[in-house]
Amino acid sequence: MRIVGVDPGYDRLGLAIIERPAKGKDVLLYSGCFRTSPEEDISSRFRSIGGEIGRILEGFKPDAMALETLFVTNNRKTAMRVAEARGIIIYEAAKRGIPTSEYGPTEIKTAVAGDGRADKARMTKMVRLLIDMPDKKTVDDEYDAVAVAVAHLAVRGSGLSTAAGHCKSRPI
Repeated sequence: MRIVGVDPGYDRLGLAIIERPAKGKDVLLYSGCFRTSPEEDISSRFRSIGGEIGRILEGFKPDAMALETLFVTNNRKTAMRVAEARGIIIYEAAKRGIPTSEYGPTEIKTAVAGDGRADKARMTKMVRLLIDMPDKKTVDDEYDAVAVAVAHLAVRGSGLSTAAGHCKSRPI
């Protein structure tokens, strides 16, 4: 099973591809943080996001996509832009027949760290224990995308020792 995990955004988009082999540890095939330029107009930024997601989906042929749910802060304009970016991401998956599920931050933390209130440091440590990651400088958005994919595998797959029973996949 091959999963694309997405930490949605329109400025920075975390992406990760994880594969669960028949035997052995889950493997990180790709992770990255795709950035758009704030100097571009929003439609150009969205076109870039759609193009990058399409490239990743075509290149890796995942079986499913998992996204983090929209986290609404006090800045409604940012929340709206992230929601629009999520729509583009979901559309690109749907166009290719890739089922998409979403998970909230607490669900992801529970699945990965066994504690829905785990902080960034604990999440990073648990992600590194669960998935062999290269020793490159990895930004938070990449770790978040890996964590989303791991949560999906914990809910949909078997073999991870997590508190995944507390997560509920919500197909989109």
